[in-house]
Amino acid sequence: MPRLRPASPYLLGAVAGYLADAALADPRRGHPVALFGTAAGRLERALWRDHRGAGAAFTALSVGAVAAGAVAVERALGRRPGARTAFTAAAAWTVLGGTSLSREARTVGRALAAGDLAAARRRLPHLCGRDPSGLDEQQVARAVVESVAENTADAVVNALVWGAVAGAPGLLAFRAVNTLDAMVGHRSPRHLRFGWAAARLDDVAGWPGARLTALLTVAAAEHPRTALRVWRRDGSSHPSPNAGQAESAFAGALGVRLGGTLAYGTRVEHRPVLGAELRPVGVADIERACRLSRRVGILALAATVGARALGGAVRRGRTRGKGNGS
Repeated sequence: MPRLRPASPYLLGAVAGYLADAALADPRRGHPVALFGTAAGRLERALWRDHRGAGAAFTALSVGAVAAGAVAVERALGRRPGARTAFTAAAAWTVLGGTSLSREARTVGRALAAGDLAAARRRLPHLCGRDPSGLDEQQVARAVVESVAENTADAVVNALVWGAVAGAPGLLAFRAVNTLDAMVGHRSPRHLRFGWAAARLDDVAGWPGARLTALLTVAAAEHPRTALRVWRRDGSSHPSPNAGQAESAFAGALGVRLGGTLAYGTRVEHRPVLGAELRPVGVADIERACRLSRRVGILALAATVGARALGGAVRRGRTRGKGNGS
């Protein structure tokens, strides 16, 4: 029986974890990300100071503990490919959230399709942090599509990118970074300085996956030329260095207009419009966005495991070359 090559445990584990997310979504209770959030919340209360340095220490300790723990597990598993594959699969299932994202989006979409705007408003906070109380049907649908686009990058593509770079520790560390940004990275009075490090780290970690998401969205679009045009023109106009990449590509791919004014509690943001020449979002576009997200996720899995396999082959070739030359 042939032995597994060094890269194989990650490749098999990433595919298995992706399929587990597709079949099972996130666990209803005891999700490891929620447990991490609870622990990080306790650490925040212990370390909080209205100072960037305190926030940087909080971020470093939180992310460092996750990354170090994952590395320790991998070292403990040693050269047991079956165990390493299982660990990677569990890590991938833990961090990937594409199926739950689509389920939440479709729940809001069904409420809108049934004419139950109140139910749609109540469900929207499961997807994004904006205030739904004053949103009409079209604005709720737009918020859902924007959330699907942004979270396709965060909950699927970026995690797979960092998994390809650093294996299971990369998967878990990225999810820790992204979770901290959601917890303390917003510009509230409490977190304006304390959350600065978490927000900037998330921007850096999210940079490659956001661009890959846009590229894959163009590849998966029904009208790739429109997706490419809107992405290239509008992607950098968004206040976030990363969210606008995915949202603008989704806008062009779906042929809809995204962006504009939105509210987060008492804070109102006037964001640039993405795809200004396109039509407004409709309720039916929620399902189209979910299907596009799934296609992008499949392409991201193929691209990242392919890149990981290619990197492993190159390293093995160099090792053999050095051995033959010695």
